This record gives sequence, C-alpha cells and structure tokens, in this order.
Amino acid sequence: MVRELRDRGFPASKERVERLMRENGIRARHKRRFKATTDSKHSLPVAPNLLARDFTPAAPNQVWTADMTYIWTDEGWLYLAVVLDLFNREVVGWSIKPRMTADIVIDALTMAWFRKKPAPGLIHHSDRGSQYASHAFQARLEGYGMICSMSRKGNCWDNAPTESFFNSLKNERVHGTRYSTRAAAEADLFDYIEPFYNRRRQHSTLGYASPMKFLDDWISIQHEQQLAA
Repeated sequence: MVRELRDRGFPASKERVERLMRENGIRARHKRRFKATTDSKHSLPVAPNLLARDFTPAAPNQVWTADMTYIWTDEGWLYLAVVLDLFNREVVGWSIKPRMTADIVIDALTMAWFRKKPAPGLIHHSDRGSQYASHAFQARLEGYGMICSMSRKGNCWDNAPTESFFNSLKNERVHGTRYSTRAAAEADLFDYIEPFYNRRRQHSTLGYASPMKFLDDWISIQHEQQLAA
C-alpha cells in the first residue's frame, strides 16, 4: 500500500498508512480455503518434476507454469486456467469455461504460444490433473516443442507461483464480489488479468514492478548490452 501511494505521488510513511487504514476501518483481505480442482486419480502417464521448485529462470519463455481455479456465479461454477511465465510472472495465456475439460487447459496453452512463440525446449509445469495428463494436451505440448513437468502428488508447493497468483486474484477481486452471470465474471477476470495484473499490479518478487514493466526493463538492458558489445 505504501509503495502504491508513493508511486501515485502521495508522500506516505508506513506508520501513517497504518493509522489511516485503522481509523477508516480498512483491512487487508485474508486468504480463504480453496476448493480443490485437481483430479489426479487417473491412469494417464505423469511427467517427472523437472522444475524442482526453481522459480527463477534467467530469461523469458524458458519456464511456464499452469493451473486452474474456480469462480462461483449465480449461473453456476466457472473455471479459469492460466499459464504464467515464471521469469516475470506474466499471465501469458488463459481460458475461461463452465467445465473442467481438457479444452480449457489446451486453449490457455494455445493463447500463450500464439502470443509468445517460444523456441522449442521450454519447460511447461503443472499439477498431475487429468486435464494436463490427457493425450490431447500432451500432444499439443509435443507439437509446440515443450517439455512436460508435473508436481509431485498432492504437493501444491511445487507450483507455488501459480498458486500465489490465484490467491491474489481471489483476495483482490473475486472474494466479496457477487457475479450474477458467467459473462459478468468473465469480464471481471479479463479486467483483472490484462489491464491490471499484467500491466499495473506491483509484484514483490519483481522488485515491486508490474510483470510487463519488469519485462520491458529487462529487454532494454539486453538491448543496451548488445549495443555496447
């Protein structure tokens, strides 16, 4: 909160922000228990955990992580699948559907590939859910030249950055919001992911830069180094 206020041109100390929040009854939203979306009770092949909790790749499009979550609407459940680039924590692909079929993760991956066109050899990490282990999804990974990595059974920490994104999404936007229709939820999720999270939200892992600013700064540094070489 202090960094956000300062970036907007308001001089503020941590103590002053704490006092003003307390006096005005403003509190941070707390994490809630989430409904499990992973169905790992299947006979499909699973991949080894190649990521091994190394969440700091040296460049973009080297490691992507993926997962799904759920959102309740008055018309029923809605499911969101995302693909994150671990380098700058950008949501590079996403898909929203009323059912958790393999199509939802395939569509999120397809969006990410068309946006970034990564070179072959990228590691794609997910949980062991049946959607990610499906033949259709694995064929798409192979077609894109990607290497499959999966978390150990029942170990959410192996995919912690994606879990962290969902935690931010739920606490900052979804919790406390009633969606009368699935269409209303889809519009709000788009607004959070694209204009806000990717472009404006400060990320502590990135030195309090947004994912896009962090990437733009890295590209500028690479360009300067090439000119100096």
